[in-house]
Amino acid sequence: MAEERREGQNREAQDKDRRPPRDGRRDAPGRGGDDRGRDRDRGRFEGPPEIDLERLIADSLYLDNQAHGVVSRMRDMDSGTKSTLRRLYNAVRRACRTPENQRQHEFVMLRARLAYTIARHSLRSMDSLERLLLQVTRKNDARGYDRFRDLFEAIIAYNE
Repeated sequence: MAEERREGQNREAQDKDRRPPRDGRRDAPGRGGDDRGRDRDRGRFEGPPEIDLERLIADSLYLDNQAHGVVSRMRDMDSGTKSTLRRLYNAVRRACRTPENQRQHEFVMLRARLAYTIARHSLRSMDSLERLLLQVTRKNDARGYDRFRDLFEAIIAYNE
């Protein structure tokens, strides 16, 4: 009886080896079919360039150039709609109007909303805005919040 049990366990283990992995890939990692290492050979897409918060606050032309850059990346990479951008911009404006003691919390929640929208609509061109929003929230400075709003307003204007 013990021998039959061991034989049955061996059959189950063999069946598991023959089954495809649950995540949909044909080959399991480490068996030669994993193509994750190929990105290193081809030169991986690193995403949009970083936006410098201090420079954004100090230089209006830098803000304008960054807005142009985001819009051109959106047109090249994404299929973001004007209404999606408009909803996010309205959320930014609402967050800027909140009392100063609650503003950081509103921007933290706005970052979560932005991250969700980026993922949901595959808006990879807006990753730099998400990183900038993190910088703004960490700094917790009224000028930073206002300049982020100005940048978003310029993006809306250039996207029309």
